[in-house]
Formats: sequence, C-alpha cells, structure tokens
Amino acid sequence: MKGVVGALVIAMAVFTVAPLYLMVKVSVSDPADIMTQHPPFLIHRPTLRHWNRVLASGEFWPPLKKSLIVATFTALGALLLAVPAAYAISRLQRRWKYALLLSLFFTRMFPEVGVALPIAMTFIRWGLFDTYPGLVLAHLVYVLPIAAWILTGAFETIPRELEEAAAVDGCTTWGTLTRVVLPLALPGLSVAALFSWLLSWEEFTFALYLTLTERTLPLQVYYYVYQGNWFLTATYTTLVTVPVLLLTYGLQRYLKAGYLAGAIK
Repeated sequence: MKGVVGALVIAMAVFTVAPLYLMVKVSVSDPADIMTQHPPFLIHRPTLRHWNRVLASGEFWPPLKKSLIVATFTALGALLLAVPAAYAISRLQRRWKYALLLSLFFTRMFPEVGVALPIAMTFIRWGLFDTYPGLVLAHLVYVLPIAAWILTGAFETIPRELEEAAAVDGCTTWGTLTRVVLPLALPGLSVAALFSWLLSWEEFTFALYLTLTERTLPLQVYYYVYQGNWFLTATYTTLVTVPVLLLTYGLQRYLKAGYLAGAIK
C-alpha cells in the first residue's frame, strides 16, 4: 500500500513540475534544440540569450513594477475590508452566515468580461481609467469574495470562549479583534493575503479593459504569445513565476495544516 501511495505522489509531483521544467527549458535553450522534429528532454546547449534580451529591452521592468504594486495593494485592501466583514459573518447564526457567503459568491457567477466593460465605462467618468487605484479597485471586486470566504472559515476555528474571557478582562469588541482574534487567525490571514495577491497578480481581463499605456505582466506575456515568439514567452512566463515562488516560500511557515484546512474547507 505504501508503495502505491509513493508511486502516486511521485506521479503527481512529476505531473506538476514537468510543465514548469519545460517552460524553464525553453527559456534557456538554444533555438536549434527546440525547433527540431525530436527535441531532447534535457537542456543540451544552455544559453541566456533570451533572458538578456528580455531584461535589457526595458519592456520588462515597468510591467513588473505595475503588477507588484497593484497585487500588493489589492491584497492589503482585501484584508482591510474582508477582516471586519468576515469576523462579523463568522459570529452570525448558521443560516444567516451561509446566506451571506452564498450571496458573496453569487457575484462571482458573472463572467469577468461582462463586469469589466461597465467598470471601465464608470472609471472613465470617474477619472480612474488607466490608473493604479482604478485597477486595484477592479481587482478588489474579483478578490474580496474569496478573501471573505477564507477569513470566515479561519475565524470560525477560534473558540468564542476566548472572546468572552477577553470581554471579562475589559476588552472592547475592537480590542478583542486586534489583541486576541487576529493573532490567532494569522495563518488564515496569510492564506487570504496569498490568495488575494495571486489572483491579482495573474488577472488578465480587468487589466486588458482598464490599461491603455503601461501593461501588467500578464498583458506583456499575452503580447509575446500573440507575436508567436516561444522563447520570449517562456522567459516572461518564468519571470512571472519567480515572485509567486518567493512569496509562497516566505509565507509557508504560517500555512499550518490545521488552520489551512479550517480556512479553505
């Protein structure tokens, strides 16, 4: 039985890592090794030609800056808005709690294209079109339901007896939230922040409708996919993955299995 489980784990790992390896392989391979009838699986003649071309072109750093700023402020805004809402929802009776959560997810049933166009028209009137705050607000429309759902599950794992004990000691509701609940919900907060950041980082539709001058990284990748340049596309895609790996590695110590299961159950 253990051998079967081990084989399944190895197969799943290979299935997950193989696309990433192929992406990196294309980005550091000589074109002659890829544009052939039977390309080798291993890297035979590594080259940094494509990386040098991307990094020296000046077309990578502005989209990277915009994507980092927008994703970071989207994650912070999602936590700022979702924490009090999710805490209040988690303390409601069960029927009201799940009715509110379902209503939040009802907003996710609409296709992004159908939502992006009205938002773009509204932001043009408000002067938010092709601006950082406008893109952050649009991403919050997409991210907030997920963040509220995750945080509601995280707050539900915290016993109410701790809040009652804090109230006996003289804590106000806000004091209980900041001094007792939030420190205990730190793994759930990390999960919500990570999901919010990733959803904003990879978002394409709102960026397409609300961006005119400076692209985000997903738009930049699409530009090279549209051009049909495999090697620059693979290089950009690899570079897009690097911040995701760094952020996940930095937050992994907070992603405890018990809290994670309670947060995204």
